Amino acid sequence: MKKTRIAIVGLGMAVVPHAKSALDLADRVDVAYAYSPSAGRHAQFAQRFPFPQCDRLETILDDASIDAVAVLTPPNTHLEIVKRCAVAGKHVLLEKPLEITTARAEEMVLDCRAAGVTLGIVLQHRHKPAVERLAELMRNGELGTPVSASASIRLWRPQSYYDEPGRGTHARDGGGVLITQAIHTLDVLLSLAGDPSEVMGFAATTPVHVMESEDIVCAAVRWRTGAYGVIEATTAAYPGTAERIELIGTRGTATLLGTAFEMRWQDGRTESFSADGSSGGTGADPMAFPHDYHRSVWRDFLDALDTGREPRVNGEEALRVHRLIDALLASAKNGALVRCDPAA
Repeated sequence: MKKTRIAIVGLGMAVVPHAKSALDLADRVDVAYAYSPSAGRHAQFAQRFPFPQCDRLETILDDASIDAVAVLTPPNTHLEIVKRCAVAGKHVLLEKPLEITTARAEEMVLDCRAAGVTLGIVLQHRHKPAVERLAELMRNGELGTPVSASASIRLWRPQSYYDEPGRGTHARDGGGVLITQAIHTLDVLLSLAGDPSEVMGFAATTPVHVMESEDIVCAAVRWRTGAYGVIEATTAAYPGTAERIELIGTRGTATLLGTAFEMRWQDGRTESFSADGSSGGTGADPMAFPHDYHRSVWRDFLDALDTGREPRVNGEEALRVHRLIDALLASAKNGALVRCDPAA
């Protein structure tokens, strides 16, 4: 099989699990370039990874042999970089979130569609075995009629995390706990529960942090299936715990706790498996997780390019979680119930 030639753009904190994934998949992918505008990051990256580097984005865009680009830069740079990649005919694997606003995210998705390039989004929690197993049970109707779907994301980030320039700002990150941390769990929740019909929520910045955006959100949700639920998310919960998703149906209850899974049916049957032992980035170190699920994202993206299908999480799929985040924050801002239109 012909290797996919790919370039990595952005050598900051997010690059390590991607670079490790590329090494693991060396039989399928050839990393031709690694680029950052920072000379310091080039030097740090070179100490850990053997990939060739370049000092101009144009080098990547002008190289006709490059099939795809992994874009790992700050959110507020995504639209411009992805647009340039699309114009150059490069497929894109993009770190979450899509962009800092849903309008910019929608523009990006349309640009990629118009250019005929594949856009895959790094929302790697979809690739956890626990999530995949629960998704299979849901497809088979094993829970029965949906009754409740809820998520709890209680993470910890010290003030030093938000002291980094741009961290938690609207201008660079697009917001706080929802778009930066909770987006992973909310994406999984949507993939299992479907889209919401109405949300009513609160959002605030707690006394734990000095930051521009929200570090705590609490909301009630009514789902289009008729189920009800609660969403809570924070980065103020020291020392941080595994995210939790609970789905209740007329036949039983399923629980995801980090990478662990438990299903209990009303007829007495049970199914479960334990967590993989990683902290999952719940505490002070946001990168304290294995790269297994990033590798699965890369493999899925490569499979999509090879077969012409869509990645598991493409641009349109990722827009669903952006719209949920918008609804949660709009409800909190206006103090009112928000009716959701997933196709807005």
